[in-house]
Amino acid sequence: MSAPWLHIVGIGEDGMDGLSAQAQKLVGEAEVIVGGDRHHTLAPNVTAKRIAWPSPFDAMIEEIKSHKGRRVVVLVTGDPLWFSVGSRIIRGIPKEEVVFHPQLSAFQFASCRMGWSLADVETLTVHGRAAEQIIPWFAPDQRILLLTKDASSPGTVARLLTERGYGPSKLTVLAALGGPNEARFDGVAEDWDRTVPDFHVLAVEIIAGPDAQVLPRTGLPDDVFTHDGKITKRTARTLALAKLVPVRDGMLWDVGCGCGSIAIEWMRGAPEARAVGIEPQEKRRAMAEDNAVKLGAPKLQLVDGTAPEALAGLPAPDAVFVGGGVSRATIEACMAALKPHGRLVAHAVTLESEAVLFEIFNVHGGELQRIATETVEPVGPFHGWKPSMTVTQWAWAKKP
Repeated sequence: MSAPWLHIVGIGEDGMDGLSAQAQKLVGEAEVIVGGDRHHTLAPNVTAKRIAWPSPFDAMIEEIKSHKGRRVVVLVTGDPLWFSVGSRIIRGIPKEEVVFHPQLSAFQFASCRMGWSLADVETLTVHGRAAEQIIPWFAPDQRILLLTKDASSPGTVARLLTERGYGPSKLTVLAALGGPNEARFDGVAEDWDRTVPDFHVLAVEIIAGPDAQVLPRTGLPDDVFTHDGKITKRTARTLALAKLVPVRDGMLWDVGCGCGSIAIEWMRGAPEARAVGIEPQEKRRAMAEDNAVKLGAPKLQLVDGTAPEALAGLPAPDAVFVGGGVSRATIEACMAALKPHGRLVAHAVTLESEAVLFEIFNVHGGELQRIATETVEPVGPFHGWKPSMTVTQWAWAKKP
């Protein structure tokens, strides 16, 4: 096992003065320092080779590794392992070869400035990511601390909040935290017009207006989706998600994804959850893409094709939902692709597809059940129960 040779040092707006004695010594004696322009500015008067972040970042991993054997320091902002490059670096360099030297994170600074307990707020980022991914966290009386992309981010967040009925929400921009140029800008989402610096943290105190859209993470109403009538209905969708078990960073295949309802709720159900939707109809892929953006799952990947052929080359799934194109060949291909402990759920509404599920159940076991729901609807001046189509559900878990 190699000895540690790479030091990743968190640095704040107070520069070298804010570092521990050990970190100051490491930076001062470094032969190679890697970081962004801002990081290099915070550590002046150091006679080391300076290397800036390249694009794509994968090139930086090889650059850093090429200096093994020298005194190498990577400068980052605050905590290297909290929405920072530290986690990416140890995917390319064994963690046993890396030593981390954290500084106060932007979230810690911001929570103290706001007087919010860090344990009671959501800590999110839109740096390098679509802002729409924070939408699932919109709910009355919630608080969010957000790492932003640049000066445009508060306006984007304000628009997303206002469009969903949270216009009265309070926004606070906290810029250059802990440094001589620290500044604060306060406003309200529905009339946000402040000009702010690029480098800042955004604190959001969510306040619901009279028309606020209050949605669960999963079990969304059918009418929030754009669809053509062929959608996994709310009750069946909720039962499916309970058996698919969304997990952090988990990958779902949604086979025959239609308008994307299962894939979108999977991604809403756990932080950083990912999904690939396989759908041969262009109109439905367009609906799924629109739904994904407006409901907070903008990273949904859509594939034009039919299973099992379209499954080739996809990342191995933690869970699979088969809602369209039910066939034994497709289901068994998905079963083979699943990771150990992976879950598979398939739905059928026709006698033909139900027969396939019964055949699969006889061969592979699992759980087979039928889901029938009835909804009250007007019957003249009165009301009566209207049944929906019965859904046959097969659920199976892969043993290691």
